[in-house]
Amino acid sequence: MKKKALLAAAILAALAVPQVAGAEGFGIVQWSAEGVAMGGARMFAENDVSMVAANPASLTKLEGAGIGVNATYISPHGRYETTHPVYGITVESGRNRIHPGIVPGTYLAKKMTEKDWIGIGAYTRYGMVSGFQPGTYAALNNLFAKMNGLSITPVYAHKFDSKWSAAVGAEINYVGLELNKDLSKIGSTTMHLKGDTYALGWNVAANYAFDKKNEVGVVYRSKVKHSLEADAEVYGTNGKHSAYGIVTLPDQWSIGYNHKFDAKNRVELNATRTNWHTYDALNIAFGSGFPLGPKSDNYKGYRDTWRYAVGYEHKFSDKYIGMLGFSFDDHAIPYNGGDFIVPTGLRRTYSIGMQYNDKKQTVAVAYAHEQIGDLSFASEAGSTHTHNNYAKIISIGYSYKF
Repeated sequence: MKKKALLAAAILAALAVPQVAGAEGFGIVQWSAEGVAMGGARMFAENDVSMVAANPASLTKLEGAGIGVNATYISPHGRYETTHPVYGITVESGRNRIHPGIVPGTYLAKKMTEKDWIGIGAYTRYGMVSGFQPGTYAALNNLFAKMNGLSITPVYAHKFDSKWSAAVGAEINYVGLELNKDLSKIGSTTMHLKGDTYALGWNVAANYAFDKKNEVGVVYRSKVKHSLEADAEVYGTNGKHSAYGIVTLPDQWSIGYNHKFDAKNRVELNATRTNWHTYDALNIAFGSGFPLGPKSDNYKGYRDTWRYAVGYEHKFSDKYIGMLGFSFDDHAIPYNGGDFIVPTGLRRTYSIGMQYNDKKQTVAVAYAHEQIGDLSFASEAGSTHTHNNYAKIISIGYSYKF
């Protein structure tokens, strides 16, 4: 009876996650505290239900069943200057209005037979939140913007033999988009747009163990095409109007390598390619009579990128594990496709964490500092340059085995 109650609670937690948000970026990889601690290079962990998100093929290393809940706090900071396109003088300078985000992760997984596992997760693949001071040129593009993303992924994993394991899963992807623009610079007022959408995707994964110390794996996550229906309003005018847009979130390939030096030390290497070229434009069509015109076309032209990460894990004892990580993310944003919604350059992330285990429970904490490179892009008032950008990341996770 107790196990059935825990199972029901876990399913409810996975499917009824409250409002979710990412921060400082668009692609989210902070799916567990341990993953944050290892720089995102965590595809081969044992007895870790968050593998539902990171690498479903590694669920074949889970004994029994378990549930896990994670929360990651991300706080972005940064400054910008905009210069006149002809005279080169500074037109405006400022900073982002700090909008921290919480990235959730909720997982349930169970070993069904000696060769079969199932799991379900609710976590964020894409999300962001950002904003700038009212009355600025930056606020013309982004007074406040938020993209709430949630992926619900049921997965099935199978162990073929001592070397091969694989997994396949479905994805229900939710996107809630809110955009606010302060139009006082052009003699108008605030524009507000809000809508949400669901779409389907899928994923596959496979692991191959050369021996007890060396293992490789690959994960593919499909692109997801969203057709967004929203309400748009320019305050003080003729009320709400319909709005419609299509956005395709990119597919990803992740390749990983795991090496165990001995019973206490292991290292993971990871490379992830995100095919951002699917995000070529953010075009929105408005219903009849919208005060700002029938449509808003915004070229993006994002380019495909790679993310590289290395993570190290050391077992101090049966109960305590320490973790370190480093990752490097190239940025996807071209000069003519940049904006104040995602004003981020390349990223270097340094991370550390600790995990406590007993026979039933695991608690993990992690801290990461993300150093974000400068970015230049064309904006309404000229050429904008962002700098002194960074983000603080704090993550905590809890799991229970039953």
